[in-house]
Amino acid sequence: MVIPLARRISAVTAVTAVCALGAALAACGTAGPTDPSRPAESPASASPSATRPPVLAPGPGGLTPVFEHGPRTLGKTVALTFDADMTADQGPRADSGEHFDNPDLIGTLRTLKVPATIFMTGRWADQYPAEARSLGHDPQFEVANHSWSHYAFTDDCYGLPAVGADRMRADVERAYASLRRAGVPEPLPYFRFPGGCYDQQALRALSGLGVTAVQWDVVSGDAFATDADAVARQVLDGVKPGSVVVMHCTRSAAPTTERVVRTVVPELRERGYRFVKVSQLIGGTGGHR
Repeated sequence: MVIPLARRISAVTAVTAVCALGAALAACGTAGPTDPSRPAESPASASPSATRPPVLAPGPGGLTPVFEHGPRTLGKTVALTFDADMTADQGPRADSGEHFDNPDLIGTLRTLKVPATIFMTGRWADQYPAEARSLGHDPQFEVANHSWSHYAFTDDCYGLPAVGADRMRADVERAYASLRRAGVPEPLPYFRFPGGCYDQQALRALSGLGVTAVQWDVVSGDAFATDADAVARQVLDGVKPGSVVVMHCTRSAAPTTERVVRTVVPELRERGYRFVKVSQLIGGTGGHR
């Protein structure tokens, strides 16, 4: 269950694409995949020969960097992201028939040929390994980390149970283990905080993992929504060049999302937007109309 963006701190709102030259990289606080500040190994490293996706350099004091949107001046690009949420204690509900997955949504994205980034909890991957594996092997999608438990990384985060600071890093590492066990070959070095809630303690707890925290600048409002038209309007009104849109891949908690996508995608294409994955937005590369 995700929930609108909670609190933001003044971390790093990255614009890697405008920092292509070495001097500008340092000025913007961003780094490419060969940045020496990254550890040699991280939970997101799929294999020694894999090409690492673009990441951001650590923030001040080595804090985990935060990405909210791409550059506003490099063309009309937008990244649709979908949170595949499932908390640690929701297994019985899934076993009784509640759908925390959304095959119709994924099918629509495939039909419309829209690349997307899926932020997947480890618990979701444990429950739906075949779907996680399918997404991980489909070049149209990329899979990133949304924690294992979907418990909050701060106190007072919309009623979510909280993960203690001493367990935050282990929760993220456990999620990567679940993604790989399900068959996701190259989970990205990107992490989305459950509920969008983070603070300096959370950023510090994840430092050294080599991950970039990915937030958003457009809240779709699809969580628990019943009016698909209202959600679509909110997305269309909020999108700007470089936007990251947060939606959900959890049918029981976001039943309108597939219909929203059917409305939003053709309209944004009509406006001249290209759809990109988060890695493309961070890296400043092109996307798909």
